[in-house]
Amino acid sequence: MAFVRLLTALMWAAVFVVALLFAIKNADPVTLKFYFDQSWQVPLVFVVLASFAVGAAFGVLACVPPLVRQRRTVAGLQKELRLRASESAPREPARTLAPDVSSRP
Repeated sequence: MAFVRLLTALMWAAVFVVALLFAIKNADPVTLKFYFDQSWQVPLVFVVLASFAVGAAFGVLACVPPLVRQRRTVAGLQKELRLRASESAPREPARTLAPDVSSRP
């Protein structure tokens, strides 16, 4: 278990170093042009990372409806399974409270 954690930490450290080197090499400013002659100068790495973040967010949002549908289906099937299990389980006979005749005078 400790080996897996160490391997995971090394992997994340490598990803961080690669991202850091990418950011350092791509710090040149780029001009983003909008309508009405508006422009914005930002570092290239910001544009790339922001595009990645927006794409990842759209990807997650695209996965939400199928996941919600799947969870509803699973919940319905679990409810049906519990219902069938309770129907097939042997039932105890109903106990009725009879009046105690031994305590009558």
